Amino acid sequence: MERPPNLAAAIDAAAEALVGVLDSAVSRHQMAVSPTQLRVLSLISSRPETNVNGLAELLDVVPSSASRLCDRLEATGLLRRVADPRDRREVRLVPTAAAETLLRELKERRHRAVQAVLDRMPGRVQHDLLLALRAFEQAATAEPQSDSSVRTA
Repeated sequence: MERPPNLAAAIDAAAEALVGVLDSAVSRHQMAVSPTQLRVLSLISSRPETNVNGLAELLDVVPSSASRLCDRLEATGLLRRVADPRDRREVRLVPTAAAETLLRELKERRHRAVQAVLDRMPGRVQHDLLLALRAFEQAATAEPQSDSSVRTA
């Protein structure tokens, strides 16, 4: 099967539309934190072993910048720094219950916004989209093949 000539462009446009839908779900509700702070909370929520240096690596910033971000989140009651029980010299970043609630509410708003768009699509197209997204995810997370075995369609 030959690849449609504008498939990458169509995916890029769809990704931009999706980002717009997700962003509008956030911007319609006055958020007390910046998009960068939300990203930090999301990262540390999904990675319980994260410390400031690990966060800096994930954000591709210097540790002092990551530490200042954490200071602001800690001041708003969304982040705690706790000593690692295995090594008291290590300090882990832990989202507070308020941060977890914020992230959960944000996720629910985003899901509702995406669902509103999906509801405007025919059921068969939704099913095809689901299959295509699953295949895309599998391809994106699969180990890259060597150049000699990559198919060119």
